[in-house]
Amino acid sequence: MTFNYKDLKIGKHGIPTWDGMIPVIMFFAAQQKTWQGSDLTDAVVDEIELPLALREKGYDNYPKEKIVNNRIHWALSDLALSGLLRRPKRGVYEITPLGHQLNDQYGRDLAAKIIHAQPAYLAHQEELAKHQTSPEGALDEGEDDTTIAKIDRIQAQIEAYNAEIATDLLDRIREAEPTFFENLVADLLRKMGYQGPNGDATVTSASHDGGIDGIINQDPLGTSTVYYQAKRYQADNVVQRPAIQGFYGALSNVHADRGVFITTSSFTQGAKDQAKSFAIVLIDGTRLTELLLHYHVGVQAKKNYDLFQIDEDYFE
Repeated sequence: MTFNYKDLKIGKHGIPTWDGMIPVIMFFAAQQKTWQGSDLTDAVVDEIELPLALREKGYDNYPKEKIVNNRIHWALSDLALSGLLRRPKRGVYEITPLGHQLNDQYGRDLAAKIIHAQPAYLAHQEELAKHQTSPEGALDEGEDDTTIAKIDRIQAQIEAYNAEIATDLLDRIREAEPTFFENLVADLLRKMGYQGPNGDATVTSASHDGGIDGIINQDPLGTSTVYYQAKRYQADNVVQRPAIQGFYGALSNVHADRGVFITTSSFTQGAKDQAKSFAIVLIDGTRLTELLLHYHVGVQAKKNYDLFQIDEDYFE
């Protein structure tokens, strides 16, 4: 099977759209077990015979960011979210059984509407909806041109963008090893200040944790200690009451009076009620990503913007 960029769905600048790249990406993904993202991108660009001027073309405001690479990365992200590709480790992609199935079934006709109909992508959209909120008093475009309305619209766009990042972050964590998640939680609790100025944070050995994944000593003597359990679950693996009871039992074994149960999924109402009676703090996937973004764990600020207003005092 061969491809030429002129035969793909073309977008602005004469470059194929991100969804136009899908069949090409999946064709190459099926050729070997794993791909470095950069190698897969190069293979796709080489295959479609994109002219050098289009290969090197960047965005007006970000000339060093190549448009074609950005569109391929967008397609890779959606293919991973839809379950056709997986990321076994950072920067590496691997086709899944579902990817092979749809690639064989649709070939060149594999399109965005097909991958967006997959259960994994629909679950991703549900997660995204949990993060998306409308600022109080925000107005639709064109309804009002007051300064407050304009600021509200900007804020809404920022929140929508960050909601996408939060959801992608949660997917990345779910794809990682359990020990990675336990260490990430330790990093988050440190950033939140639970370690204390002279305390320490320890991730317990997987074979000797006794139901406790990490210990935060908030002072050098360990007189104020927080124990936590971190469960890296898929969205449909909801934490239920017995898991909370088991964690409470682990806390009792070390005579602890406080604990935090953190998961990448969610909790049943029974689990929430049980945790409340045991004084266990629960953090679900949605709250977890909110905290990760707030304390800059696993993410970095892409750009900061200043919003100005006239200094009336200066003119008086």
